[in-house]
Amino acid sequence: MLDYSHDDWKSRAAGLSFRGQAFIDGKFVDAASGKTFDSINPATGSVLTPVAECDAEDVSRAVTAARTAFEDGRWSRMAPGDRKAVMLKLADLIRDNLEEMALLDSLDMGKLITDAVTVDAPGSAHFFQWYAEAIDKVYDEVAPTGPGDLALVSRVPLGVVGAVTPWNFPLDMATWKAAAALAAGNSVALKPAEQSPLSALRLAELAAEAGIPDGVFNVVPGFGATAGQALGLHMDVDCLAFTGSTATGKLFMQYSGQSNLKQVWPETGGKSPNLVFADCEDLDAAADMAAFGIFFNQGEVCSANSRLYVERSIKDAFVEKLIARAQAMQPGDPLDPASKMGAIVDEKQTQGIMRFVEDGKKTANLVTGGDRVTVEGKGCFIQPTIFDDVAHDNPLARDEIFGPVLSVIPFDTEDQAVTMANDSVYGLAASVWTDNLSRACRVSDRLMAGTVSVNTVDALSAMTPFGGMKQSGFGRDLSLHSFEKYTALKTTWIKYKA
Repeated sequence: MLDYSHDDWKSRAAGLSFRGQAFIDGKFVDAASGKTFDSINPATGSVLTPVAECDAEDVSRAVTAARTAFEDGRWSRMAPGDRKAVMLKLADLIRDNLEEMALLDSLDMGKLITDAVTVDAPGSAHFFQWYAEAIDKVYDEVAPTGPGDLALVSRVPLGVVGAVTPWNFPLDMATWKAAAALAAGNSVALKPAEQSPLSALRLAELAAEAGIPDGVFNVVPGFGATAGQALGLHMDVDCLAFTGSTATGKLFMQYSGQSNLKQVWPETGGKSPNLVFADCEDLDAAADMAAFGIFFNQGEVCSANSRLYVERSIKDAFVEKLIARAQAMQPGDPLDPASKMGAIVDEKQTQGIMRFVEDGKKTANLVTGGDRVTVEGKGCFIQPTIFDDVAHDNPLARDEIFGPVLSVIPFDTEDQAVTMANDSVYGLAASVWTDNLSRACRVSDRLMAGTVSVNTVDALSAMTPFGGMKQSGFGRDLSLHSFEKYTALKTTWIKYKA
C-alpha cells in the first residue's frame, strides 16, 4: 500500500463502509434519542455517514455495562497472560486492517493518507502490543516489615475509566488511553471527538473480534457539552483521562468536584518553543525539523513547535531556509501521496486559524503563506504560514492556534531565549538545537516542559511518558508510568505467627 497511487487510494476510499452507531455492551446501537450528526470529510465537504449523537442516557448505559463487566471480573480478574493474548490479537487485527484504519482517519479529519498509513495506524497497533507485553512484567511489592507481618503492596485497576479524546490523532489518542487502561484491567467508556469518531468505532469492533468481553470497551460518540460532560459528571466513573484544550480540561476538573471526586488526568494545550542557537552545525537539519515541527498534520498537534526562537546572528539566513521548505509543503488532497499537507479538520477550526492569520498580518511580518486555499474548488485548506520578527507578547506567540502558523522570534543571549521560552502558560514540549553539550544540558534543565528534544523535535516513544507542565496539564500517556493513573496502590497487611 505504500506505493498506492492517488487513484488507488480514491478507489479504496470509495469502497469503504462506515460504522456510525454507538458501541455499548458489545453491540452497535443507536443513540437512545435516535439523534445523529454528520461526519464530514473536510477535504471535500461531503458527508461520510450519520453518527449516533449520544447524550447522558447513552453514557449511563455505557458506564453501567462497563461497571457490570468490571465487577464480575470477566476482564479485571482475567489471568494476566490471557489479557495479554487478547490485546496482542487486537494489535494484529489493527495491522490486518491497516489500510482501512488509515483511510478512516484521513477521510474523517483530513490528515495525509501517507501519514495515517505509516505513522498513526501502525503506531496504534504498536502501542496495543507494547501494553500487552507489559501486562505480565509489572510486579507488585512486599514491604520490609518485621517478623510476624507480611505487607503486600499491589497495583489494582480503578474500575471504570472514561476517556475523552481529540480529533487530531483519532486512532492514536484512543489507543494511548484505552491500551493502558485495558492492560491494567479496567473497563473503558470512550468518547471520541465529534469531528472524527469513525476509527474509534471500528476499533471497538476489532476489540470485540479480538476477544475483549462485552461491556469492557464501549464507544459513545457525541458532543462535548452532552456526552463529554455526562462522562465527567457520572458518579460511577472512577477516572477520566482527557486530551484536548486547556479550557475543556478545566471543565473536567470542575466536573470531578461536582460529582464523585473521580481522578482526572488532563493532557491539554501547548505552545511549544523551538530554540535554535548559532552553534548548531547542521542548520539544514534544524530547518527541516522546524518545518516538520509546525506543519506536520497541518499544525494540528498539541506539542507543535509553533514558537521558533532563533539566535539573531543566523536568524535571517535560517528564515530563508524555512520559507523554501514551507513553499514546498503546500496542501493538497489528503489521498494523494504527493501532497505535503492535508485539510484542516473542519470549517470552524479553519476560520479560527484564519482569524489569527489576518490579525497577525497587521502586527507582524508575514514572509510566506497566509491564505486559505481550496483543492479542486473544495475543502478546508490553509497554506503553511510563517511570521517573522513576532513580538513576544503578540497573540501569535502566546495563544495556541492549532494550525500551520509559525512565529519566528529573534534572541541575543541564551538567558533571553530560555526566559522567553518559559514565559508561557503552557509547558508541554520544547526543542533545542545546539552542538555545545554543556548548553544542551543547561538549557534542557531550565526549560519548563514535559519533553525536551535536543537536535530533533517532538521526540516520542512508547517507552517514555508524554505530558506537560503548567496549563498543559499533568496527565501522562505512554510508558509504564501510564499504569499509575489507571491503577490504585492497595496494601494488604497479614499478621501471622512467626
